[in-house]
Amino acid sequence: MYIHLVGFFILLLTIFVFFTFLVKLLTSLIFKKTFPMKMMFAALTGLILTIAIYGYNQYFFTFNHLGGEFYKGPVDSPTKKYIANAYYMTYGGAVGGVNVWVEITYNDKKNKKKIIYYSDAKSNFSMKWTNEDTLSIINEDYEIPSSNRSIELDVEKEIYHDRGLACQSLLMKKEYETCYHGK
Repeated sequence: MYIHLVGFFILLLTIFVFFTFLVKLLTSLIFKKTFPMKMMFAALTGLILTIAIYGYNQYFFTFNHLGGEFYKGPVDSPTKKYIANAYYMTYGGAVGGVNVWVEITYNDKKNKKKIIYYSDAKSNFSMKWTNEDTLSIINEDYEIPSSNRSIELDVEKEIYHDRGLACQSLLMKKEYETCYHGK
């Protein structure tokens, strides 16, 4: 989360430095002054840092940074091989929203944990097992039908991330066979 904020401030600083560079470049051309090499270097460095931070967020995404509150669960699978728990975290203050995610605990693998679902929370959220390996997640708002983020996931092979970051992540490719994302 903080890397987004750092990236945003670097972007703002880079825009300021770039416009300053353009002004100095124009004055150097008009008044035959020396080329603003330091300002050009600063603008290029800021641009490279901004691209690197946003590229890192896009292609090296993991769920490791999540730290929310317990929401719902535990929901045991039929043979108690898995336990599903939901967590939430608010964002954006008074006008923000709530993110929700589902974490699966593997009882047969020394309580290994894996997040299989991440989305904005809607007013109707529930989880239930449809068979030993498939978890049905309902996440919808009846008043806004287009906001439905409900899905059934095979907990061994599938994950869902509403913005698709987990689907693009090079670090998470080995954790799933199929990744779904929002509309």
